[in-house]
Amino acid sequence: MTSNPNMTQHNRQQNSQQITQRKQDHIDAVLNDPLVDRQQSEFDGLRLSHRGLPQLDFAKLNSQTEFLNQPIAFPFLIASMTGGGAHNLANINRHLAQAAQACQVPMAVGSQRAMMLDAKATASFALRQYAPNVPLIANLGAVQLNYGFGIDQARKAVDTLNANALYLHLNPLQELIQPEGDRNFARLAEKIHQLAQQLDVPIILKEVGCGLSAADIELGLQAGIRHFDVAGRGGTSWSRIEAHRADNPLGFAFQDWGLTTLESLSASLPYQNRAYFIASGGIRNGIDMAKAVIMGGRLCGVAAPLLAPALESTDAVIKVIERFKHEFMTAQFLLGIEQADDLHLNTSLIANTQLV
Repeated sequence: MTSNPNMTQHNRQQNSQQITQRKQDHIDAVLNDPLVDRQQSEFDGLRLSHRGLPQLDFAKLNSQTEFLNQPIAFPFLIASMTGGGAHNLANINRHLAQAAQACQVPMAVGSQRAMMLDAKATASFALRQYAPNVPLIANLGAVQLNYGFGIDQARKAVDTLNANALYLHLNPLQELIQPEGDRNFARLAEKIHQLAQQLDVPIILKEVGCGLSAADIELGLQAGIRHFDVAGRGGTSWSRIEAHRADNPLGFAFQDWGLTTLESLSASLPYQNRAYFIASGGIRNGIDMAKAVIMGGRLCGVAAPLLAPALESTDAVIKVIERFKHEFMTAQFLLGIEQADDLHLNTSLIANTQLV
């Protein structure tokens, strides 16, 4: 499916309907198939050094950090989920944005391709009114740069959200499983480089659940990218989700394909002084967050645990984020770390150092 500017109105509407239905299918799969969450992130295998004498006052801990030159309450990101023309998709994003503002954490939206085809989908991404004081991240599929997208679409995505950055997500496995998938990833790094030179906000290169390798990070750096979301294997399997939609056994065969978040963070270690890394993929509590920060992630993206609450209300989302924060700060306290930023790359806090 291409995004040709000369596409007829009928074809645009048809494609938009397909994308909206696909987003609905994705939500149904996450909510109804517990095996979509693979629970294989390997965070449990990383053991931290408990401090019985932490020498701290829990009430005086500082969990704050910065992202895109803005202060945030703790290193938590509401990761990309959805958006589109359907009323429930707009409600999900509104609840997430309001919770982001209330909790002072950043938020990324799902792919904004739908709004390029259907103006009705735009409202689900116009979220700055709900989150005026936190970083927001727009989102497009990187492969769309080979299917007619360029600086105009990128600026539209950023402007609609009044975003501080743009995710270019990488999803080659998902595109292969989708019957309507876009599979031409040839010379994509060159086009990412061109876009990075033209766009006024940073581009964040992001996988969607199979991890980024050292070779990917190298290509991204050569393309001028200085922000990466490793989005590793172990949490939500988009291969399995697409297998449900397409009745495609290939999706089940590859449901556990890729690098875990910890493996991708390990691959990022030689590049830590050249780029900012976000850890996502299988982070399910504040302890996982602390481990991810220690291993090189400056921010931790969480999506699946927020989806059902986002269907319910803003308050339900806030409750989950507050749980993550309390767990993260508890881990911080029990490690004897007063400032959350001092967790970053502090591998002395790992007990089983043979895993590093």
